[in-house]
Amino acid sequence: MLTLRRKGTFDQYTDSAVLHTRLHPESLGPVTAEEARLLEKLDLSRLPRHIAVIMDGNGRWAQKRHLPRIAGHSAGTQSARTTIETCARLHIEALTLYAFSVENWRRPKTEIEFLMQLLREYIRKEMPLLQRNNIRMRFLGRTEELPDAVRRDTREATEALAKNTGMVLSIALNYGGRSEIVDAMNAILDARLAQAQANGHNRQPHQPITEEDLARHLYTADLPDPDLLIRTSGEMRVSNFLLWQIAYAEIFVTDTLWPDFNRARLLEALVDFQKRERRYGAISPPARIAR
Repeated sequence: MLTLRRKGTFDQYTDSAVLHTRLHPESLGPVTAEEARLLEKLDLSRLPRHIAVIMDGNGRWAQKRHLPRIAGHSAGTQSARTTIETCARLHIEALTLYAFSVENWRRPKTEIEFLMQLLREYIRKEMPLLQRNNIRMRFLGRTEELPDAVRRDTREATEALAKNTGMVLSIALNYGGRSEIVDAMNAILDARLAQAQANGHNRQPHQPITEEDLARHLYTADLPDPDLLIRTSGEMRVSNFLLWQIAYAEIFVTDTLWPDFNRARLLEALVDFQKRERRYGAISPPARIAR
């Protein structure tokens, strides 16, 4: 038995490559020897509050296996399940997954229809796991533009999980970072105009828009900004994802394609995150010289 303590130390007793870990109050379940080594390096008191993930590489995963692209999307649902459950059990406050961008409408119609159907099936199938792990769910993006059936399923899932108190799982769906900023600006202007009209004015008085104003009107208004952005498949770009929110996020890029992104790769990203020195534009204090 392998017991995970708050500072990442272990009591070990095993004669197998498959170990077990116990994380209060919930179990991570069986872990491999590689995962155990990574867990030993992890300080549970310094985990990121919010992790954002660009789930890339489904198509290339399928192509390498001479399979249709949709096979890669289907395989990627297991990686999503593993990532969601592991983050919830590590008590990460928020996890945001980039599922479908505003640019993805340019893909073939058959692939788009498959993705929408896969999302609906995934939501229904994963509800027990989300409930079991006390996860809340929300959807970020221009969801009003989604097909009616998808909107109904996302609304019902959000309502069914609303009373949970654990991790907030956000699915970026019909999402674009630039679109989000535009929507936030328009929401600010609409609110100010409505207030002016309520006060008997036809035009709103000039008032500068601050960073705080904009942040309050983003899709992620009540969430902490991501501390860690993970991108799979080795691409070195952020792809119009959470452009405002990731201003000071640590970025971890792995060559692993999304369907191959398992718990060990997630733990590897967390270990790497804890090696970073986060200064937010400041400089580190000078090291003291021992006398």
